[in-house]
Order: sequence, then structure tokens, then C-alpha cells
Amino acid sequence: MSEVTAAEMKRLEQQADAAGLSYRQMMENAGAAAAALALRTWPGAKSAAVFCGKGNNGGDGFVAARHLANAGLAVRLYLVEGEPVTTDAIYNCGLAREMGLPVLAADTLDEPEQAEFLQSADLILDGVYGTGFHGTLRPEGLAAARRMNDAPGKVLALDLPSGLEADSGTAAEGAVQADLTVTFHAAKPCHRLAAAQCGRVEVADIGIGTALQL
Repeated sequence: MSEVTAAEMKRLEQQADAAGLSYRQMMENAGAAAAALALRTWPGAKSAAVFCGKGNNGGDGFVAARHLANAGLAVRLYLVEGEPVTTDAIYNCGLAREMGLPVLAADTLDEPEQAEFLQSADLILDGVYGTGFHGTLRPEGLAAARRMNDAPGKVLALDLPSGLEADSGTAAEGAVQADLTVTFHAAKPCHRLAAAQCGRVEVADIGIGTALQL
């Protein structure tokens, strides 16, 4: 399995964007691929709790949530550190809201109804932190990771489990333990160095190879 570092991946995305594959389309492709993989892997799933951070990893989560809802799953989105801040994540959060998907603060999981939904969810999607993560989990991220790890449902990490450093494979205390990780375009070093944290790893094509004629 070929690997790229976080910096190499960022450069490839920049080159693909310059070649005509927009960041927004890459996000759409990534989220759609994640949802398709989840549906293939767990075809009996009826519900999904999607945890989204403020950045583009959360944006991938918003896209995946839309596709899972369109496939008939009951989907709720949980914002881990507030509203998204990147342009494409904001756009895709808006699309999820327009569909009528519940977009809730993660601390609502302290409420009985939300806690019950998480405990009964067949799928848990981790879209909190991506390849830019380093160091320790902030309190909100740590609390979200704990909720994901404690939930009975199957955990699908988007790109890499939150709390894992892409290049070193170092896992922060309390990092997400995934059953399955879908990574985009190519594997990252952490998928090899922290294989147990990632579960099974699948690489999804998001169009970069075609755009750059790789």
C-alpha cells in the first residue's frame, strides 16, 4: 500500500485543485466514498451518529451523513467544537441542514434522548480531526473520542482516527479506536505505524489520480 505524508497529501490536493478538481468536489468524493464503504461493509445498518470537527475532516462527515441519509439511514450529526469554520465544511453543513438532518452540539449527548440514539446507532463516523492533528486531544475532542469508543456501534474513521498523528502514528491519550478507516487517495504512515488503532484500512479514490494523470 503506497503512502503519502500529510504534507505530500496537502500538496497533491493543491495540485489537483489547480488542475480543475476543486476542494469542494474532493470533499464530496471523499464523503460519498466513506458512506458507500460503510453501506458495503455493514449493509444491515439502520442508523448512524456522525461526529464532526470544525475543519475539512468534519466536512467529509457532513457529506457522508447526507449520503447515508439518502440510503435510508436515520442520521444525526454532532458538532464537537462548534460550527464548522472552513468554506467547504460550512457549505456541506448547510446542505445537511437543508435536508433536515439534526445538527446538534456534541454536549447534547448528555441528554437522555441523544445518549439513547448514540447507544443504539449501528454506525459511528469519526470526522473530528484529520491529518493536521498533533499533540493532545482538546477537552471537547477527548470527550467525543470517549463517547465514540464507548458506543456499541461500529466506528468508521474518516482518513484517520481522531487523536492519531498522520506521519508519526503517535496516538494521543484517548484517541479513537476504529473498526474501519477509510483514507483518501493514499494511505498515510499512521495506518501502518498504528495499525491496531485504525482497524481495517481502505483507500478511497477521490479523483486526484485522474486529475493529475498519476
